[in-house]
Amino acid sequence: MSDANARISETIQGNNVVLFMKGTKSMPQCGFSSRVAGVLNYMGVDFADVNVLADEEIRQGIKDFSDWPTIPQLYVKGEFVGGCDIITEMTLSGELDTLFDENGVTYDKDAADKIREANG
Repeated sequence: MSDANARISETIQGNNVVLFMKGTKSMPQCGFSSRVAGVLNYMGVDFADVNVLADEEIRQGIKDFSDWPTIPQLYVKGEFVGGCDIITEMTLSGELDTLFDENGVTYDKDAADKIREANG
């Protein structure tokens, strides 16, 4: 296992929710990363953010690790969930709520409902 793979695996296993993104949760550096971080922040999810722009090995390594070509990438309880489009769809359908409920991830249900109301 490469150093990047080891670091990625350790991060994913050591945190309930991890977002590999361009920038940070407080300062996203692309629209797609901003959208996913914004949803998680608004819903009050405690998540680790990994800025792929700060480490080229991680930037390429996460794409190889997940076999997914784009950033951002969301992991919940060690499992790859998806990128921006998938997370957006899951948020609007309520599937993200279900995933969080099933995995014991704390989030603000009212905030999740407000997102759906605003985009309904």
